[in-house]
Amino acid sequence: MKLIVGLGNPGLIYAASRHNIGFTVLKSLAASLRVEFKKDISVFALVGKLKHAQDEIIFALPQTYMNLSGVAVKALLKKFRITAENVLVVCDDLDLDLGRMKIRPNGSSGGQRGIKSIIEHLGTQNFNRLRIGIGRPKNTEDAAEYVLSGFLSGEKAIVSKVKDEAASCCMSWAEKGITETMNTYNISLPHGRRRGK
Repeated sequence: MKLIVGLGNPGLIYAASRHNIGFTVLKSLAASLRVEFKKDISVFALVGKLKHAQDEIIFALPQTYMNLSGVAVKALLKKFRITAENVLVVCDDLDLDLGRMKIRPNGSSGGQRGIKSIIEHLGTQNFNRLRIGIGRPKNTEDAAEYVLSGFLSGEKAIVSKVKDEAASCCMSWAEKGITETMNTYNISLPHGRRRGK
């Protein structure tokens, strides 16, 4: 069994924000696979399930708000008896340009507060994460305000492409594992185009 978690903040006010790109990717992936999310108060999340080949994949959208994502992820691991190594967390990243993404098997939070919360609650950095670039604010714009802002009209085509690429990356991880997926998706070019495409 594997768990894919999209990070974000619940509520319509945050739905289209840069910080919610993890929610956006996972909702898009679930919709393409006809997976329905249902509220599960025991794990503080919206949860969907997919029977895939010989495995089961759990999709989850924590409803704890970004800074407490670890509360939901810890509860999910306990309920479904999943180890941290079988978790993939999808989140935004200020340090990656818009249209870029990177998947890794472990590492520090890099300042991403949802990842920081998960590390704190699980007591380990050894869980997979797919970081999706949202770029950094220009000039003097506050980073906290920037991540809660929406994408500009000229950015939406790029977001759409990287959303699809990220969804494919999630399924590659579930089917082929982290090493092969890194070899394929970590050579991504700007705007979500892989080499050879």
